[in-house]
Amino acid sequence: MDVPKLELRPLGNTGIKLSSVGFGASPLGSVFGSVSESDAVASIRKAFSLGINFFDTSPYYGGTLSEKMLGKGLKALGVARNEYIVSTKCGRYGEGFDFSAERVNKSIDESLERLQLDYVDIFQCHDIEFGSLDQIVKETIPALQKLKEAGKIHFIGITGLPLEIFTHVLDRVPRGTIDVILSYCHYSINDSTLEDLLPYLKTKGVGVISASPLAMGLLTEFGPPEWHPASPELKSVCQAAAVYCKEKGKNISKLAMQYSLSNKDISSVLVGMNSVKQVEENVAAATELAVLGKDEETLAEVEAILKPAKNQTWQSGIQRS
Repeated sequence: MDVPKLELRPLGNTGIKLSSVGFGASPLGSVFGSVSESDAVASIRKAFSLGINFFDTSPYYGGTLSEKMLGKGLKALGVARNEYIVSTKCGRYGEGFDFSAERVNKSIDESLERLQLDYVDIFQCHDIEFGSLDQIVKETIPALQKLKEAGKIHFIGITGLPLEIFTHVLDRVPRGTIDVILSYCHYSINDSTLEDLLPYLKTKGVGVISASPLAMGLLTEFGPPEWHPASPELKSVCQAAAVYCKEKGKNISKLAMQYSLSNKDISSVLVGMNSVKQVEENVAAATELAVLGKDEETLAEVEAILKPAKNQTWQSGIQRS
C-alpha cells in the first residue's frame, strides 16, 4: 500500500503551505534531556524526507542551542532554501523578556546567524502575555514590519498561552499586519478552546499553528514533568485516560495527535521532536489518520474520562513556552 504524503495546508493569506505536522525544535536545545548533534541532524533529515517542511524554534529554547542545532540540520539537508519553512521568535530569552524595537532588530540578526540563513519565513513575538500588549502593538509589531520590508523575515506572528491576547492584539492592528498566530495547549483532547477562536481568526485572514497536542506531557503514558502547571484534578484524569488507552492496546499520544490533526482549519500541529523514532511516530499518526480516520470509539471513551476537567487551563508559567 502506498503511504500517503503528509498533507500540506495553506497558512492564512500567506500563500505558503505548511506540512500538517510541524517539527518543534525546542527539544533540540536539550530542554527535555541531552540531545547530541548527530541525533538532532538525523531527526531533521528524517522529518524532511517524510514530508515535514515546517520547522519552529526560538532563541529561548536551550539558551540559543535549539536554533544552532536546527541551523546545522537544515544545512545538512543540502536542498534549496524554498523547500522548507522556518519560524523563530523574539522577545523571550534565557535572561528574560524584551520586546523593544532595538532588541527585536538585534534578535533577528543573531537568529539568522545561528540558523545559517538569510531570512526566516515567520518571525514571532514569543509569549506576549509576559510583555506589555500595548508595547507589542505600538513598538514591536512596527519593528517587525520594517524587518519584513527589509526581507529578513517574510511573515509576522504572535504566540502565547491565554487566547484573549490574540484578539486583543489583532483588534488593534490593521488587517494583514499579523499573518499567523501560534497557540499552544488549546487544541488537544483535554482542551479544545482554540476552536471557538477559529472563525474570528479566519475573518482576520490569520493562519493558525497549534502546538503541544500532547498538552506538554499530560497526554502521554509517562505523564507530565513535575513542574507542569495543570491542576491535580486535570493531571489525575489525564493519567486515568492514558492507563485506559494502554489497557486497550492503544496509545494516548497517538490518539491526541490525531485529534489535533483532524481540524483542517489548523495549518500545522507543532510537536517537539528530538529523535528519528519520534519523527516516524508523529508522521505515522498523520498518515494513518489520512487512511483510516480517527479512532472514534476510543476517543469518545477518553473524552468521557477527561470530561470533569475539560477545558481547564492554567496560568502561563515561566518554565518553558
